[in-house]
Amino acid sequence: MLKQFYREIKLAFLENKLAIYISFLILIFSLFLGYFLEPYLYSYFNPVVDDLTQKVETGVIQLTFADIFLNNILIILQMFIYGILFCLSVVVLAYNGFFIGYYTAIQDNFFAVLVHLVPHGIFELPSCALACASGLVLFNFFINFLKSYLKEDLSFKNSIIKNADKLKQAILIFAVSLVLMVMAGFVEVYLTGSIANFILGI
Repeated sequence: MLKQFYREIKLAFLENKLAIYISFLILIFSLFLGYFLEPYLYSYFNPVVDDLTQKVETGVIQLTFADIFLNNILIILQMFIYGILFCLSVVVLAYNGFFIGYYTAIQDNFFAVLVHLVPHGIFELPSCALACASGLVLFNFFINFLKSYLKEDLSFKNSIIKNADKLKQAILIFAVSLVLMVMAGFVEVYLTGSIANFILGI
């Protein structure tokens, strides 16, 4: 059963590699733009940074595994569900890329920021890209479903059945994204601080 599950995930990635490539390119591009266009993004993102900082300092946001996990899950879930509207998955991903790039650029110690971001970022960033890709695949399913239902005159049920593979692939890609985000949350809460302190203390 595990082998079958692995084969289905592999097939989902192979058949939707264009959506995955596009998502990773959008993420990388937005990260660099957020970093290099920091002066032009100040008026947009600095209020967000100030608000987050205040909420953390006052305890409104607590950096527990549950809080971080729920926040990150909400983000990738938005990218998946917004796939029905196509562009919004991309917008959510790009916004987060811009914000991370901007946040990195405004810090005084670039190396220290990287040390604090990389340990969980190696899981979190791919998770976000895959969540966006799953949203794009979901959009693909939705378009094919509409074609079957409206143009081919199939029933609602048969239209879903005909395109069920694409829906399943969207869910499988999102499931991988979810697993990566769980790992990112665990590393961020329990390991990132220790790793950063060790490296910076050398």
